[in-house]
Amino acid sequence: MSKNENNETNFGYKNVDKTEKPEMVKGVFDSVAENYDLMNDLMSLGIHRLWKRGTVELSNLKQGDSVLDVAGGTGDLSILMSDLVGESGEIILSDINEKMLKLGKARSLDKNKLNIKTAVADAENLPFPDNRFNCITIGFGIRNVTNKLEALKNFYRCLKPGGRLMILEFSSVNNDLISWIYDKYSFNIIPKLGEFVSNDRESYQYLVESIRKFPNQEKFSEMIINEGFRKVKYRDLTFGIAALHSAWKF
Repeated sequence: MSKNENNETNFGYKNVDKTEKPEMVKGVFDSVAENYDLMNDLMSLGIHRLWKRGTVELSNLKQGDSVLDVAGGTGDLSILMSDLVGESGEIILSDINEKMLKLGKARSLDKNKLNIKTAVADAENLPFPDNRFNCITIGFGIRNVTNKLEALKNFYRCLKPGGRLMILEFSSVNNDLISWIYDKYSFNIIPKLGEFVSNDRESYQYLVESIRKFPNQEKFSEMIINEGFRKVKYRDLTFGIAALHSAWKF
């Protein structure tokens, strides 16, 4: 591998310098922020809400727990988890994108979820002490992280012993017919929806491509295991269009 290749990463189907990707990703989410929730509903026909609700139902959170919601954006997971940890618990909704985070904060206040705090934070360099959280969640954000192994290291460091990591992410479809239909829909319909709703075809083209560049379920599970996590499992959702990875720190 050449020195130049060592310094490159993917941005969708393009190769870019690793130092440039965070700002490029930020630009994508700055562009789509205002219509992000609407587009999620349109693109997934609302199924993403079922995936997120299922993630929270499997989290085993209890009153008093401390949770970090990484790349939490507009706050879907944080809002769903708020009542589970209660007034004695705490949720920190974090994101590298301030525009998305402001929307998440406004939504949580509108729903009177006062135990949700916000923090601008990079998944690769979390500004939190070791052994801080009972649970760390990240929904549809890990594929946009430049150095995923560094993010996993940070998740492990910040979890308490006995703490749980839950990663919800688009994944690899496990049915040939569904895969064919999904590809046609993703590449032909989603960018057009982005252009119509957000006047931004390019950002949604990137989002579709970034899903295809993300490791499949088995490979991503291996990455999690290699960072020290135990009891690493995944559950396919809707034929593997998404997958829920869970792991524990012991």
